[in-house]
Amino acid sequence: MAHDAKHKKSRKGGAAKMILIVLLILVLAAGGCLLAIRKEINGSASAGKTVSVSIQQGSGVGTIANALKEAGVIRFPRLFRWYVGKQGAAAKLQYGEFTLAPGSSYDDLIEVLSEYAKAESVRLTFPEGTTAIAMARKMEDAGLCTAEEFLKEANTGDFSEYKFWQYVPDDKDAPDRFLKCEGYLFPETYEFLKDDTVHNYVATFYAQFDAQITDEMYAEMEKQGMTLSEVVTLASFVQEEAGNDQDDNVAQVFRNRLADGSPYPRLQSNTSSYVQSDADNNYLWNWVAPYYGGWDKIPENIVAAYDTYSCAGLPAGPISNPGLAAIKAALTPEPDEAAKNAYFFVTDLKGSYYYAHTLSEHNANCKTAAAVNKSMNTEK
Repeated sequence: MAHDAKHKKSRKGGAAKMILIVLLILVLAAGGCLLAIRKEINGSASAGKTVSVSIQQGSGVGTIANALKEAGVIRFPRLFRWYVGKQGAAAKLQYGEFTLAPGSSYDDLIEVLSEYAKAESVRLTFPEGTTAIAMARKMEDAGLCTAEEFLKEANTGDFSEYKFWQYVPDDKDAPDRFLKCEGYLFPETYEFLKDDTVHNYVATFYAQFDAQITDEMYAEMEKQGMTLSEVVTLASFVQEEAGNDQDDNVAQVFRNRLADGSPYPRLQSNTSSYVQSDADNNYLWNWVAPYYGGWDKIPENIVAAYDTYSCAGLPAGPISNPGLAAIKAALTPEPDEAAKNAYFFVTDLKGSYYYAHTLSEHNANCKTAAAVNKSMNTEK
């Protein structure tokens, strides 16, 4: 019996040693894998002999990565694709004949692949708050593509290489939304190649948007229980109602209205409402109605989903493409004391903002703003 016990202990000890050895091998393998990935991204000390790589026009990041792998320039095409997306460089990659050195760092490869000397370029500036339709028209006016082509690609193209894209609902999951692309075409100044593809034009905007939304911002959304769509939609209203040093205050007012138990659960913003007037900056009247050929031709579900005087909570989607300041204000506002508990605000022609907690206070502010406006009109 004593011999058997000793034998069992010996077997147990041998098994434990074997487990430790296996674990050690796994740890070493994981460490080796991480080192290989790091070396791949950062490049080797001495790059190999240069090779010529041909990239066809219209090639996506995946196709480019595979071409680099086949030429021996990189080892891990999926890693390269991820890194390009992480750097927001997808739209910068060009087509043509490139001389590349195997073992180069990913940053060096991106730099070379971004060089282009085969076509003229067009420089366009899109102000914060520009709508998707306005952007599409500007692209058409510049002779880059038709507005219809731009919007079709922006709404139906595959842009899954960007992290944010997975958080944008498909049309079937957002049947009342006007345009899928609205809110995510980041407003900025861009340099476009005249003979590039429509996909790459759209990718330029999306890549820039993707680069703005950090992991910390996604974590904050999850913490607050907000979706990316909700944040961008709210930001678009902040952009339209403020777009200045009042972003945080206006965002706070809207968030107060959207909070559980709020006595005013509707945004009630003239920037998207039933008001049919050219004098107002009204998304439904100025952009949605012309798209469908007139106010009476807008689908009823779209009107109901975007009229902020009738729909509770946020509308079905953004009403413009907001800048980063508006997005940050929508997510984590830092309001002044006057706006912390406010449910209302009104502005005058001088650009002053008046905040109120109660309707009676708001009505008084409206009278004050009206008096300022009247005095300014009298001075004219």
